[in-house]
Amino acid sequence: MSGRGMLCGGTSATRPATAEIQAIADEVKSQLEEKENKKYALFKAVEYQSQMVAGVNYFIKVQVEDDAFVHIRVFQSLPHEKKPLALHNYQTNKTRQDELAYF
Repeated sequence: MSGRGMLCGGTSATRPATAEIQAIADEVKSQLEEKENKKYALFKAVEYQSQMVAGVNYFIKVQVEDDAFVHIRVFQSLPHEKKPLALHNYQTNKTRQDELAYF
């Protein structure tokens, strides 16, 4: 593995969101809605990065309106810990052009 491999601490390249990533976003959607005190009619994952830690951090760009996006950081603990996905951080008021970055 050369270049930007999955080094502990480093984030992966940005990739198009998959069904699995959409499912992760869907699972934490209610957590974000609670924090923002609003409901999102549209919640479409468009791209993501992942970071291997003691578990996995997912940085997901989610489309919530025509030109409104949120970036969410979701933590998936190790399988044996049997913990639910957790919304660890988020950024609102993003555009389609905003690049995903660690936050």
